[in-house]
Amino acid sequence: MSVRTRFAPSPTGYLHIGGARTALFNYLFARRHGGQYLLRIEDTDKSRSTQQAVDQILESLAWLGLSPDEPPVMQSTREARHAEVARELLAKGQAYLAYDTPEELAAARAEAEAQKRPFKYDGSRWIGIDPSQAPSIAPAIRIKAPKGGETLVPDLVQGDVRVNHAELDDMIILRSDGTPTYLHAVVVDDHDMGITHVIRGDDHLTNTFRQCMVYDSMGWRRPAFAHIPLIHGADGAKLSKRHGAVGALEFRDQGLLPEAVCNYLLRLGWGHGDEEIVPRDRAIQLFDLKDVGRAASRMDYAKLSHVNAVYLRAADDDRLLHEVTARLTKRGIDFGTTAAARIRALMPDLKERARTIDDLATATIFAIGDGAPEPDAKAAALLTPEARARLADLAQFLADAPWEKQDLERWLRDYAEVKGVKLGQVAQPLRVALTGSTQSPPIDAVLVALGRTESLTRIAAAANR
Repeated sequence: MSVRTRFAPSPTGYLHIGGARTALFNYLFARRHGGQYLLRIEDTDKSRSTQQAVDQILESLAWLGLSPDEPPVMQSTREARHAEVARELLAKGQAYLAYDTPEELAAARAEAEAQKRPFKYDGSRWIGIDPSQAPSIAPAIRIKAPKGGETLVPDLVQGDVRVNHAELDDMIILRSDGTPTYLHAVVVDDHDMGITHVIRGDDHLTNTFRQCMVYDSMGWRRPAFAHIPLIHGADGAKLSKRHGAVGALEFRDQGLLPEAVCNYLLRLGWGHGDEEIVPRDRAIQLFDLKDVGRAASRMDYAKLSHVNAVYLRAADDDRLLHEVTARLTKRGIDFGTTAAARIRALMPDLKERARTIDDLATATIFAIGDGAPEPDAKAAALLTPEARARLADLAQFLADAPWEKQDLERWLRDYAEVKGVKLGQVAQPLRVALTGSTQSPPIDAVLVALGRTESLTRIAAAANR
């Protein structure tokens, strides 16, 4: 049997980072076993589902490289099928019509609460009732919960999990208005889509026992279940915006690479020895549910930033140029082909010290315009009269220098040696003159990227401040 997994988010908001990890685990498991990874949008809650959320989920998955192998299934388009199965269960005697009014159910719950006992629905009065004696209201369809014994779910992450049937009641599978309940619709969809493995958060574990009632009553083979622990904040509380970014696209907007985010999420609750950097191909080769831990994971944004820095250093320079220029444009910064060429030339050095694409974009500002950049306060303090005099002298010295990186480095060292000063006494004022800052890529790389004319113009301008 070919492995088929699915990711099934509800379109009631952005794709949470926990949901993104669930999608990743489903994707990797399917790829590892040569199967298919599918997407189902569970939009049956019409009051809260929005097209904007659907679009955002699809955009998030595409950015993460987790688009499904088949077109997404919209759960709301399958309501007729959900109702058909509910009526089939009714015809088989595995379900019954229940005529309770909302007021009666509310009163029963209030009574249970007053008696400090759990509410458990008892619909025995409706089972086998003569239709002529039934109330003249639209009934719901309830499935008959098993009596006596227990249900065992051999979970691929949690191990064997059991529930006593005394804890289950006759849940509604089709409401009185003809719409299916979530727990029923999920089972029908997973069966019809041929899902072999249901990999989802462990907050769904209690739902699984109720969903097994539908599988068993229909005589359908249950899929294998794997319930993965949730992601918490560093304080151990449920992850929320107070801890930092939690939406997948928030990380994109902050300048993280999708492969870095996926790598971090993979290692958040799963591990293979000491491997920290696990590219997609390697992850597919290694991923196994037995390596998923049972304890909740804690989000570490500093660690995520570190992983992103590793991927930035390995990223293609032309790709990073595209990302950086897109961010500069979004900031309203105008630039032309000359600036783009300078940024591209600097990229190998810029990415060595950056942690995000936003860091890269900020670090390129000095290379965009022509003329000496205005130094910040710390940098301006280095332009002492002595430093400005040295810059004027240095401009004349460099005028005839060969404009290649290795040559410029040698010429700067020779200049410092001839003048009897430390290289830093030459390099730091020069850095300020070229970039307006005390931090930048190596000076020889900056000189080459800016070119002879622009570099000498900036040096002379700083000397004459």
